[in-house]
Amino acid sequence: MSVTIKIVNSSNNPLPEYQTAWAAGMDIAAFLEVPITLQPMQRTLISTGLYMELPVGFEAQIRPRSGLAMKNGITVLNSPGTIDPDYRGEIKVLLINLSDHPFTIESGDRIAQMIISKYEQVNFLEVKELTKTERSKAGFGSTGV
Repeated sequence: MSVTIKIVNSSNNPLPEYQTAWAAGMDIAAFLEVPITLQPMQRTLISTGLYMELPVGFEAQIRPRSGLAMKNGITVLNSPGTIDPDYRGEIKVLLINLSDHPFTIESGDRIAQMIISKYEQVNFLEVKELTKTERSKAGFGSTGV
C-alpha cells in the first residue's frame, strides 16, 4: 500500500528516500548554514528544511540511524520522536553525542530515519477490574530471557 504525503523541501537536499527496496525507514538529512560539532554528551536540534502534511491517522516517527549510532555514538535523543498529522512546522532532529569524541555534522549528512506509520486513537473505559490472564501482573522478565 502506498500513501501520498504533501511535503515542502526548503533545503537543497533530496527528499527523504528509502535506501533499499524493502526498507521501512527513509533517511533524512541535515540542512545547515554551517557545520555543527557536537561535543561528547552534547545535544542539539538539527534542521532538515522539511515540512509535511500527514493524513489524519498517520504519524511520522524519527529514529536513529543504526550506522551513525554504532560507528559514532550519535543517536536521536527522544527516540522515536513523533510528528503528529496536525503539525506543520519544520521537522527537526534532536541529536546527542554519546561518544567520547567530538562529531561534526555537515549539511546533507543523513542524520536520522523517518518511518510513516498508521495509528488509531482510543477511548478509555474505566473499570474496577481487568480480565485475568495466565501472566496477569508478572512484569519485566517474567516470560524469560
